[in-house]
Amino acid sequence: MSSAVERVKITPPELARQWGVTTEKILTFIRSGELAAIDASTRRNKRPRFLIDKSAIEDFERRRAVVPASTPAPRRKRTTEGVTEYFA
Repeated sequence: MSSAVERVKITPPELARQWGVTTEKILTFIRSGELAAIDASTRRNKRPRFLIDKSAIEDFERRRAVVPASTPAPRRKRTTEGVTEYFA
């Protein structure tokens, strides 16, 4: 009986497919520091191979979530108690 091990890291193209955006958009998030990733390339001066942890994705989604604007409280009308009107 074999148990499937859930991958905890995914690549930028995989995440781009999940979100329906381009891979370049994911790489922009990584390079700007908004989305945490590790560079798994064997040589540091070569092309990076980014791996993104699932917890980093959840954190990014939580920070970028759209929160609906709260409805403002109804405006209170001015009361005219104690006001003497000179002009009518």
